[in-house]
Amino acid sequence: MIELLTADTPNGKKISIMLEEVKFDYKVTKINIFKDEQFKPEFKKLSPFSKIPVIIDHDNKVSLFESGAILIYLGEKSGKFYDKDQRTIINQWLMGQMGYIGPMLGQHHQFHHYNPGKSEFGEKRYFKISERIYKELNERLSQSKFLAGNNYTIADIATFPWIARHEWHDIGLSKFKNLARWYTEISAREAVKKGFSFMDKNETPPKP
Repeated sequence: MIELLTADTPNGKKISIMLEEVKFDYKVTKINIFKDEQFKPEFKKLSPFSKIPVIIDHDNKVSLFESGAILIYLGEKSGKFYDKDQRTIINQWLMGQMGYIGPMLGQHHQFHHYNPGKSEFGEKRYFKISERIYKELNERLSQSKFLAGNNYTIADIATFPWIARHEWHDIGLSKFKNLARWYTEISAREAVKKGFSFMDKNETPPKP
């Protein structure tokens, strides 16, 4: 049994999608980040930076924090979506999501979606960076079916929930035909649908 301590965010959805994809039994323990539950001492023991998600693998008696590390662990444990002979390129695209795509789109959310009108500099800066991310992903996906090659991997699972907030970005996903093709194909996967709606059964990935 895997216990997933999380909230309904892109980083949280990465792990629920992966757990659905590999068909592991799991239970969700909700962490209310709007009530600062992530800063409680018992959670901080599991996640030193007070960030969700965290998993506890009760079979192996191990806990992990950081969504990228969790995806790697689940990929290794399941033997799925993290092929040994492709790990160098998968890791590159996974780290690109962790270090660039997620943090930059996250800042765009803060300035453009949650706090519009408070910082013209912040809004323009992160809109421009987010638009560039769309262009860069679109270019990559003009050359490759999925981010790390011909196969769907944890790099795609990591990136998808961030692009699934495209309505917040106001960039226009449909204008990027390769990125939209990739997004639509992943949206149609049954495990993705289940993992995406893990906290709200009526939630579905918004169409491009």
